[in-house]
Amino acid sequence: MRTQVGIIGGGPSGLLLARLLSLAGIRVVLLERQSPGYVLGRIRAGILETIATDLLREAGCGTRLDAEGLVHDGTFINFQGDGLRIDFKDLVGRHVTVYGQTEVTRDLMDANTAAGVEAFYEAPVTRIEGLQGDRVRLTFTHGGAEKVLECGFVAACDGYHGVGRAAIPASVLKTYERVYPFGWLGVLADVPPCAHELVYANHRNGFALASMRSPTRVRGYIQVPLHETVDDWSDERFWAEYKTRLGPETAKAVATGPSIEKSIAPLRSFVAEPMRYGRLFLAGDAAHIVPPTGAKGLNLAASDIRYLSRALIAHYANNSHDLIERYSADCLARVWKATRFSWWMTTLLHRFPETDAFGHGLQRTEFDYLKSSRAAQTVLAENYVGLPI
Repeated sequence: MRTQVGIIGGGPSGLLLARLLSLAGIRVVLLERQSPGYVLGRIRAGILETIATDLLREAGCGTRLDAEGLVHDGTFINFQGDGLRIDFKDLVGRHVTVYGQTEVTRDLMDANTAAGVEAFYEAPVTRIEGLQGDRVRLTFTHGGAEKVLECGFVAACDGYHGVGRAAIPASVLKTYERVYPFGWLGVLADVPPCAHELVYANHRNGFALASMRSPTRVRGYIQVPLHETVDDWSDERFWAEYKTRLGPETAKAVATGPSIEKSIAPLRSFVAEPMRYGRLFLAGDAAHIVPPTGAKGLNLAASDIRYLSRALIAHYANNSHDLIERYSADCLARVWKATRFSWWMTTLLHRFPETDAFGHGLQRTEFDYLKSSRAAQTVLAENYVGLPI
C-alpha cells in the first residue's frame, strides 16, 4: 500500500488532518487501533476556541456546530464564596463555544467516510521505519494479517501512549512533566445546567467545575485524591459534594439525576520536544498533555493540525519545505504558553495537599488581585479564548 501521508490515530486530530489534506487533494490513509464505536464513546473536552471552530468550518464540518454549539461570552469563578465573572466579550472581544469532543469526532468521521477517505480501524501500528529516508514504512495488523503502508510523511496523532513518539530516538527526544497530586471525578448526566456559563469553584474541600454539553446535558467535576476510585462515589455522594463546593447560590440551581458516565482522570502537564523527527510529526496528546482546567487539550491539538496541514499542503502544492522545517518550533511556542496557563489555572483553583498557610495566603491574594485588576482579567480572558496563531 502507498499513500502520501499516513496518519496514526483516529481521534479528532487524526480525523481533522485527514479531512483537511483530502480536501486539498492529498492522498491519506488513517490507521486507528480501536473500533469506531470505541473512539466515539470516549468522553472528553467540550470547550472550543475560535481556532478550532474555524478549522471545523474549513473542513466542511460546521453545520451541526453552528446549529447546536453554545456560544459563551464569559465564565464565572467562585473563590471560597467570593465571586467574579470574566467577561470575554468585553475584555478581548471574543468567545468560546461549547460543543462536545464526541460530536466533533462524529462530524469529522462522517465527513471522511462520505468523502471516501481510506481508514482502517482495529489496525494497530507495530513498526515505524525509514523516518530519515525517502519513504516511511508503517507495519500494522488488520483482520488478523500484517500489512505495510508506505508513505511520504507520517503524522502521529495517537495519543500519550501511542507508538509515534516512541519512534523518536531517546537521544533526540526531551520530555518535561509535572504530575498533580489529585484527579478530576467527572459525571455526565441528562439534566439542565445550573448556569448559562461555566462555573469554576475553589472550596476548602477542593475544586469543582460546573460544565455542560448541551442545554439538557451537564458535565460536572470535582477534585478527588488519586487513591480514590469511581466506586467510592455514588451519584448521591457526588451531587452533595458538588453542590457544597459550588457554593449555596449556584447550588440552588443544580439539578441532579442519574449519571450516564462517571470517570476519574489524573492531571498532568507534559511536553515532548521536538514535535518533528525526519518525516514524522507529532500532534495532539502524542506531544503534549495539559490539565483540563484551562480547556486547552483539544484546542492545542487543533492548532497543531492547522500548522501541520498547511505545511504538508505547501509541500505537495509548491514543493515548499519552510513550514515543515518550522512546524515543531511554531507548535511548541503555543504549547508552552498553553501549558503555563493551564498550570496557573490549576494552581489558582485547586487545593494542594502540601500547601501550608503561606501558600493559601498567596492563592487568596492571587484571586484578590485578579478581581481588582482589569489587566489581570484580560490576561486570563485572552489565554482562555485562545492566543492568536
